Amino acid sequence: MLVDSHCHLDFPELTENLIKVLELMHSNEVACAACIGVNLEDLPRILSLAEAHSHLWATIGVHPEVTDGREPTITELVELAQHPKVIAIGETGLDYYWQKDQPEWQRERFRTHIRAAIEAKKPLVIHNREATADILRLMREEGAERVGGILHCFTETWEVAESVLEMGFHIAISGIVTFKNALTIKDVARRVPLDRLLIETDSPYLAPVPYRGKLNQPAYVKHVAEEIARLRDISFDDVARATTDNFFHLFPQAESRANR
Repeated sequence: MLVDSHCHLDFPELTENLIKVLELMHSNEVACAACIGVNLEDLPRILSLAEAHSHLWATIGVHPEVTDGREPTITELVELAQHPKVIAIGETGLDYYWQKDQPEWQRERFRTHIRAAIEAKKPLVIHNREATADILRLMREEGAERVGGILHCFTETWEVAESVLEMGFHIAISGIVTFKNALTIKDVARRVPLDRLLIETDSPYLAPVPYRGKLNQPAYVKHVAEEIARLRDISFDDVARATTDNFFHLFPQAESRANR
């Protein structure tokens, strides 16, 4: 059994073929997926998906790239997090690739999400692009280790991974690990403790080899697990079992309902 810890099933590219996407998940033994929120306006769409399918879960947050939506408050995020299918706060974090002036509003939004997660007692799903120093600094300043969570689509060095692990967070590896020249990520995938490792697709983006450049979907998380197994010289079943156990350990709410 596999779990896709980060996907965007509510995006049009996937919803227009949702039945086929879910069928392919099933045939590839992907038993569960987390559908990640990126703004408040589209949250009802994500919640509807999670409510309609017992093996889909939701997160709530406003992505650091979003500049034209409603700004979240701590109170609103905490209230939304009470929904029975919401397992985490995020996608949140910092992105200095698209926001090159490193605006303070982005950092304040990240603080809001961390504070809401602590109040709601929910883990965080964190996005980082070219903002590592500030990500780690704000995580420490706001006490993010109190709730833990995931550094999703991890692309940093092992030294950064160690800092994240010291704060009790999990590291999620995406299809990038299958790319030939992704040497830094391959190194991290070899070295992350197996009990702190997660896998994801970030679909519809970042399709792994052999689908690179095509539309990604949760079923393809299998190829991420296969590459990690190859890199670590362990069995595919070991990777599948560990990453699935880690997901349910981090999100016991999902495990308790999955076992009903």
